[in-house]
Amino acid sequence: MPATSRRAFLGQAAALGSVSKPLFGRDPLLKTNLGVELYTVRNVITKDPKTVLQSIKDIGYTEVEATDYGNFDQIWSAIQEAQLTPASIHMNAALLDKDTHEIDTRFSLFKQKGFQYVVYPYVAPEKRGGADVYKRLAASLNKAGERAKAHGLTLCYHNHAFEFERIGDTSPLQILMTETAKDHLALEMDIFWVTVAGHNPVDLLGTYAGRVPLLHLKDKAKGIPAQAQYNEKVPPATFKEVGNGSIDIPAVLKAADTAGVKHYFVEQDQTPGDPLQSLRQSYVYLSKQFKN
Repeated sequence: MPATSRRAFLGQAAALGSVSKPLFGRDPLLKTNLGVELYTVRNVITKDPKTVLQSIKDIGYTEVEATDYGNFDQIWSAIQEAQLTPASIHMNAALLDKDTHEIDTRFSLFKQKGFQYVVYPYVAPEKRGGADVYKRLAASLNKAGERAKAHGLTLCYHNHAFEFERIGDTSPLQILMTETAKDHLALEMDIFWVTVAGHNPVDLLGTYAGRVPLLHLKDKAKGIPAQAQYNEKVPPATFKEVGNGSIDIPAVLKAADTAGVKHYFVEQDQTPGDPLQSLRQSYVYLSKQFKN
């Protein structure tokens, strides 16, 4: 092979090698990125945090998403003892709404404890409104996200269903995503509430690819009417273990991997009995989708 041809061939091969991974296959979903949103065990964890968290670790989960209200200080040492990775934490929405130094104090504390993400969890019904309301919220979150970034954290917004209800030619979620900087606010997508609102999480992951680092995995009971619902008033039995409902979980996981999701948290708002048993069922299903 002539030298010039050889150089050209090697150059092409090197260029192809640099893109072959995204073109021909991505890294598999890893169990080290599979965790639990501790809201799932809220009714049992305060009674015996050490046993509950060790049980979560024994099931096979490696990460947790905590909540900074109610019992965080009580369970923190148990998280450490169980050697669960504290990846994300839901903050008190009222605190994030305020432009005070207390926000920086909490951000600093969470960074010291090893968290990577802080999450704005919920807009209470009495605080919802028209486009102007969500534009003000977006401005507030944009500032909070800038401060989180200064502490080495990423601020995310967790969706429910109401964010998809149309306001003219837009929606609350669209306003929050378009009125904030991408490096100041990301999305923690809850696939259950996306489907309750009548949308497909696969499509939404494509829309916001690169801006969804966190995903809440939960399933929705079969036979639920397809029409969109924009509130959280669903029967408790609507919540199902992952793989035990109507959501196409393999398609969601494939889309999430392509969109750049980094952490996956199983959350089941309501369970028929022991929440740890429900978490175990979800893990048995997901362990076939996630690799060691």
